[in-house]
Amino acid sequence: MLTFTLKEFLHGVNSNYNYGLAGRELGLDLTNDPDLVGRDSVVAFKTAIWFWMRAQGNKPSCHDVIIGAWKPCTFDEKPWRLPGYGVITNIITGRLECGRGPDPRVESRIEFYKRYCLGVSPGDDLDCSNQAPSYFNCTVIF
Repeated sequence: MLTFTLKEFLHGVNSNYNYGLAGRELGLDLTNDPDLVGRDSVVAFKTAIWFWMRAQGNKPSCHDVIIGAWKPCTFDEKPWRLPGYGVITNIITGRLECGRGPDPRVESRIEFYKRYCLGVSPGDDLDCSNQAPSYFNCTVIF
C-alpha cells in the first residue's frame, strides 16, 4: 500500500518559505492559505508538478534526476547520492527517511514505483537508506 501523502511528496512545501515560493510562481497566496493545496485538486496538481519540475536551493529537480539530466559530483557520490529513484526520495523526504537504514515506507514506495514501471527497467539505486540526507553539494540554482 502506498503511504506517501501529498504533503510528504511536497516535502519542504510545508514551510512558509516553500509555500511562498510555490505560491508566487503559481500566482497563489499559499503563505496565508497553505490548506488550499489540500482543498483544491487543481492547486494540488499544480503544486505537485511545480515541486517535481523545480530545482530548489542545492537540490536538483526530481524531473532532472529521473530523465538523467542531473549528474552527481564527487561530493554527492561520497554520501552515495547516485542517480536513481533513491535520490528522488532523498529530495522529497530527506532526513525523515534517508540515511537511517531500511525503512518500510521507502521500501513500500520502491515496490509501488517498480510496479508502475510497466516492464521498463526501474534502474539502479532505488533506495536512500545509505544516502546522506538531502544536502546536495554540486547543484546550484540561481
